[in-house]
Amino acid sequence: MSVKQKNVNENDRKEENGKTQGVDYDEFLSAAGEIGKYQVFLFFATFPFYVFGAFSYFSQVFLTETTPNHWCLIPDLQNLSIIERRSLAIPSDNDSSFGYSRCQQYEANWSEVLSTGITPNATWNKVPCQNGWEFNKTEFAYPTIGMEMGWVCDNDSNQATAQSFFFVGSIVGGFLIGWVADRFGRIPAAVCSNMIGAIAGTASIFVNNFVEFTICRFFMGMSYDNCMMMTYLLVLEYSAPKYRTRITNLSFAAFFTTGAVVLPWISLACGYWKIVALATSVPMVLSLLAPFIIPESPRWLLSKGRIDDAVEKVLNIARVNKKVIPESLIDNFKQTTLSTPKTTNNVFDLLKRPLLRRVFICVCLEYTFCMLILDALIRTIGQLQFDFYVSFSVISLTEFPSLVILSFVLDYTGRKPMMITVLTLCAIFSFLIPFVSGGLTSMLCAVVARFMVNMACNTVMQWAAEVLPTSVRGSGTSIAHICGYIATVISPFVAYLEVYKSWLPMVIVGSIGAAGALLSITLPETAKRDMPQTFDDAEDLIRSQGFFDMLRSKKQVVDANKHAHVNESFELN
Repeated sequence: MSVKQKNVNENDRKEENGKTQGVDYDEFLSAAGEIGKYQVFLFFATFPFYVFGAFSYFSQVFLTETTPNHWCLIPDLQNLSIIERRSLAIPSDNDSSFGYSRCQQYEANWSEVLSTGITPNATWNKVPCQNGWEFNKTEFAYPTIGMEMGWVCDNDSNQATAQSFFFVGSIVGGFLIGWVADRFGRIPAAVCSNMIGAIAGTASIFVNNFVEFTICRFFMGMSYDNCMMMTYLLVLEYSAPKYRTRITNLSFAAFFTTGAVVLPWISLACGYWKIVALATSVPMVLSLLAPFIIPESPRWLLSKGRIDDAVEKVLNIARVNKKVIPESLIDNFKQTTLSTPKTTNNVFDLLKRPLLRRVFICVCLEYTFCMLILDALIRTIGQLQFDFYVSFSVISLTEFPSLVILSFVLDYTGRKPMMITVLTLCAIFSFLIPFVSGGLTSMLCAVVARFMVNMACNTVMQWAAEVLPTSVRGSGTSIAHICGYIATVISPFVAYLEVYKSWLPMVIVGSIGAAGALLSITLPETAKRDMPQTFDDAEDLIRSQGFFDMLRSKKQVVDANKHAHVNESFELN
C-alpha cells in the first residue's frame, strides 16, 4: 500500500477525539468481497432448505383436503351412476349450493328399493350418513386422509384443528430451535429442525385416527419454519449490507416458490396421501449433509467470543472471492472486537430495555398480522370456485415476482413505506374477494392480495433480523416467528368461519391488513444500515430517526457507503 493511500485510510478512520476508529464486522466482511463466488455458492446451497420449508408448511393441504362436493355413500347402489345414486338416495337441499344434502341420506332398504322400483320422496325419513361419504373425484384427484377418515359434516373442523396443532408445535419448536441456534449455532439448529420434520412426516403414514395424525402434525410443526429460517439467518449474517436485501429475498423468490409451485403436481404424481407424506418428509434427511457443505455464521462465532474462528471464516470468503484482506485490517478488527465489552445477553435482557422492548413487541405484532393474512389466504383457496391445483400453483407463483421486485426496490423504498403500501393494497383486495362474481375474478383478487402479503412477510422477516442485536438475533427472530405461529393457530378457524358467512373470513383478513399498515409507522427504518452487534447499537439505530420518519436520513446513506470506501481503499493496495 502506498504512503499516500495509507494516509487516506488513516484519515478516514479518525474520530473527532483523534483516536483510531475501529473496524466492525460489516467492514471486515465487505473487504472479503461483497458479492462473489462464495456468496453465490452459499445462495444455491440453501436451495433444499427452502423447498423443505415449503413442503413442511403446505403439505397438510394435500394430505387432508376434502372436496366440498360430497354425499353419503350407499354401498347397495354402487352399480348405479353417480347421478342415479344421488337422485335416489340423497335428499335435495335448496339451501346448499350443490342442490343436495351433503350430510344426510334417506333411510331405506335399498335392495328392496332397487327390486321394486320405488321412487323416494321428501316424506321419507332422513338420517346422517351411515357408511361414510363419496367425493367428487374431478375436484380432488386422489384420496386424502380427510376423505378416508370422513373429516366432513360433524367432523369438518378436524383439518383446522390438526393445522392449529401444527402451529402449536411451531411455537414449541421456535423456542427450542431458537435456543439451539444461539447456543450451538445456526447449522446444528437447521439440521435439528429438518430431522424432526423428516421423522414426524414419515410417522404420519402409520396413523389410524385423528389424534395420532394430530400428534404427528404437532412434531412436524416443530420443524417449521426453522427448517429454512436458520439457513436464511446464516446467509443474512454472511451478506454485506449492500447486497443483503437482494440475496436473502431472491433465495425466497426462487427456492421457496419452486417448492410451493411444484407441490400440487408432486402430490398428483404420488396419487395417495401416504406417498405424498413420504415424498415431502424423507428428503429432509439430506440436511445431515449441511455441516459438511455450509459454514457456520461468523457473527454467531463472534457472539461466542470465537474471534479467530470468525476471522478464518471471513478469510476463506476472501480466498474464494480472490480478495486479499490486509493484515492491518485483520489486526484492527481483532482489536476492535476484543475491546468491545463481552456480554451474555438474552431476550429477557432485551425486554428490560424500554426502547428495545417497544420495537421488539411491534415487530412481533407485525409478523403476527402478516402470517395470519398469508395463512388465511392459503386456507381459503378451496372457496374460490376454481380448479384447486391450478389455483394453488398460480397463487403460490406470486412469491417469485413479488420477492424479485422486493429484492431490488426494498432498499430504495425503505422497509416502512413498503410495508404501509403493500399491506394497504392487501387489505383492499382481501375485502373484494367475497364480493366479486367468484371464479376467475375471485382468484385474481386473491392473487393480488397474496402478491402483496408475500412482500410484507419477507419485509418484516428481514426487518426483525436487522433491528435485533447479534446475541439475541436467533432467539429474537424465533420469538417473532412464534408470534406468527400463534396467528396461524387461529387462521384455520378464520377460514372455517365461511360456513357461517361466506364473506366473513376475508373481511377479517382485510381488517388485519389495515391494522398492520398502521403498525408499520412505529418501527425504525433499517434500509442500508449496519446490523446491530450489541444492545447499545440497536438502541442507537432506533434513536437515530424520528417516530414518523419515512425516508432514510443522510447519516444512513453515509453509513451504507462506508464499507464501499473501505473496500476501494484496500483494493488499491
